[in-house]
Amino acid sequence: MAIELGIGLVAIGAGIAIAGAALATAWAQASIGSALMGLLAEKDEPKALLFLALPETLVILGFVIAYLILTTLGAK
Repeated sequence: MAIELGIGLVAIGAGIAIAGAALATAWAQASIGSALMGLLAEKDEPKALLFLALPETLVILGFVIAYLILTTLGAK
């Protein structure tokens, strides 16, 4: 049973979409997290913790793009 090249490339494209989104989220959370800890050390702002959750939307977008890649291009 041989795997076609097209299906393999579609899977690689979906993996790159998720990996890129995850790396971008990690990079954003690193800088936001350090700035947020500095802010919380100076004054108590519980609403500022919301900024830590914002980059997570990048990962959700990556999963949506990977799903769209797999369903539209992976279907025969």
